[in-house]
Amino acid sequence: MEHRPAEQLEWTDPPGDSFTGRVWFGPMTPPPGPDDMNVLGVLFSPGARTDWHSHPGGQVLYVVSGAGLVGTRAGETVELSPGDSLVTPPGEVHWHGAAPGSYMMHLSITHHGDTQWTGEKVADQDYLPG
Repeated sequence: MEHRPAEQLEWTDPPGDSFTGRVWFGPMTPPPGPDDMNVLGVLFSPGARTDWHSHPGGQVLYVVSGAGLVGTRAGETVELSPGDSLVTPPGEVHWHGAAPGSYMMHLSITHHGDTQWTGEKVADQDYLPG
């Protein structure tokens, strides 16, 4: 068993340039191997979001606080509130982040490999369609 008190969690900037806006990462598990589960706390400032990406083993998002959005290539956008969970299937290209005017923290739960970034930013019309 490994206990990690809240004050010992290290919140850092995400690696690379795969986000729009201010985002912080708080690893909840030790660095994963290729087949290990990876649990990551992610805090998004208002309007901040990921770039387009997918996960080889799918992803579960669990919203801890705030209001969030998740979008797909098909143009579907889902609004998330505290306590909501969302599952993206393996390989589904999507994005997620905070709604305008709200911070949002979620847990990201993945396994079977690293995030696959497409290299594309989420355009404003995809973030807030119509």
